[in-house]
Amino acid sequence: MADWREDAPLLTISVAAGLAGMHPQTLRQYDRLGLVEPRRTRGRGRRYSMRDVYRLREVQRLSQEEGVNLAGIKRILELERALEDAREENERLRVQADPGQRIFAADPTGDVVAVPRGTRVRRVSASSSGAMVLWRPRSRG
Repeated sequence: MADWREDAPLLTISVAAGLAGMHPQTLRQYDRLGLVEPRRTRGRGRRYSMRDVYRLREVQRLSQEEGVNLAGIKRILELERALEDAREENERLRVQADPGQRIFAADPTGDVVAVPRGTRVRRVSASSSGAMVLWRPRSRG
């Protein structure tokens, strides 16, 4: 069965260009500039996903309707990607912080890490490389 997910690289450059309303040469230029990063076949041919087509349409909209130059568009797309990454990290941390499920500790580098409940945590001293408990949620009940 075919993979029809939004991020499946199924479209050739001519098909993606047609769906985005652009010339294939424009897609090649956007690829060189890093605005859109299609996947490659073994023969180095470009394969675009529908997500890439949506991104191409957004590049075109920002350029034509908003008057943003390509360098500005690239920065906007980078910031949107960083925001999405931050949202995903926030969600991951929210799930980790479920009260009663995790204990938070500092690893040897000082980063805060979640330690599964029931894991013994060693205190950090000048000569050890364990972790020190920073916060433990109150147990319910």
